Amino acid sequence: MRENSDEVTSPGVDWNAAAAAFDDEPDHGLRDPEVRAAWADRLRAWLPERASDVLDLGCGTGSLSLLAAEQGHRVTGVDLSPAMIDLARAKLAGRDAVFLHGDATAPPVGEERFDALLVRHLLWALPDPARVLRAWRALLRPGGRLVLVEGVWGAVTPVGIPADRLTALLAPLAGHTRVERLSQDPRLWGGPVEDERYAVVATV
Repeated sequence: MRENSDEVTSPGVDWNAAAAAFDDEPDHGLRDPEVRAAWADRLRAWLPERASDVLDLGCGTGSLSLLAAEQGHRVTGVDLSPAMIDLARAKLAGRDAVFLHGDATAPPVGEERFDALLVRHLLWALPDPARVLRAWRALLRPGGRLVLVEGVWGAVTPVGIPADRLTALLAPLAGHTRVERLSQDPRLWGGPVEDERYAVVATV
């Protein structure tokens, strides 16, 4: 599930049809230099300092994958939408990156293991996040980390996953977990936001 700047799109959205306009959102396409720099700074803090293998699940058009690749990481992106994957491949042409069509809850990576899993605005929409987190943890090498960008959107009928619930789900899986609040940084979103947005970095 991906999130628009003003609202969260319904789970039934056709992502192939949405792919062409997906990058129009400031935090999707990262076309604004200030927004792009803000996400690059965050990724630099969340991902390992050394060049690492990063799995970007629900990668969309590959905007975060591109930032990770620019920071020297080897990226594998997975998305359920072939149209999104095509755009990501074009965006990262010539980079050390591979994009696979598949389900982010069971990514088609075989026995490959990663140093970091990067997931943005996806976990909250899944029916059994605890099971998915266990599956994702199994894809990490010892000492690897989960980088989960999530939130709660909407005032009348809010949807999402609160940070305290996510950290509770991670407690039996991770040795160290930290929460980074993101709502107060308008550079990330192309303007001020009022809902709960955060990142959790969990080391296993």
